Amino acid sequence: MTGKYTIDISGQVAIVTGGTRGLGRQIAERLAACGATVIACGRTAPETLPDGVTFRSADVRDPEAARALVDGVVADHGRIDVLVNNAGGSPQAAAATASPRFFDSIVRLNLHSAMYMAQAAFAHMQPAKSGSIVNIASVSGIRPSPMTAAYGAAKAGLLNLTQSLAQEWGPDGVRVNAIIAGLMETENAAATYGDAAAQDAVAQSLPLRRMGNGDDIAGTVLWLCSDLAAWVSGARINVDGGGERPYFLDLIKGN
Repeated sequence: MTGKYTIDISGQVAIVTGGTRGLGRQIAERLAACGATVIACGRTAPETLPDGVTFRSADVRDPEAARALVDGVVADHGRIDVLVNNAGGSPQAAAATASPRFFDSIVRLNLHSAMYMAQAAFAHMQPAKSGSIVNIASVSGIRPSPMTAAYGAAKAGLLNLTQSLAQEWGPDGVRVNAIIAGLMETENAAATYGDAAAQDAVAQSLPLRRMGNGDDIAGTVLWLCSDLAAWVSGARINVDGGGERPYFLDLIKGN
């Protein structure tokens, strides 16, 4: 989907990590539909890609692979204007028994990869005195995240990293922002929230009475990449339908 509203970003070159499926694919599709040259990266090539999106294989948890990915895109297209650090995720795991290897792998995917990609992109954005980096974070980074403690910790770190890089790189014309994604309808929604009835109950608990979708996030990414957000940097933008209802209200009679 391209959504009802569009912004022309023709001429921009964008990399979307984890851009071959789910939310990342929808972000890549939206940017391409609005004129950008979009490179989606992942470890495995997808069977199909949206129109205007090309694929490069890379394991962005590896700093050398991240650098090679960005350098290759710049070699082919002459520039990089946008980086969307979308790669991430985590299965559930009890904190008491999660192995050191598991914890390290989740933090590498959700935090380290964003730093490696941002460093590689900045090396090209700095001379151009222009660039937009968008980090896809989560509500798990701003509230407790039981059963996904490593993921929550990594996303909290990503939010802090966003603001630190915005401070350091702003003088070089590079903007760095984060989107705090709320409860989302994804291809794994059943595994996360339960069956259709459970998902509807979750949706009805939110002020806007629905969970988010990829187009909600993609539209915010598009805005952050455009000149309309030229003075927006270091922002942590909640895209969450109004936020989760505080649990204690359900324990108070009459609420």
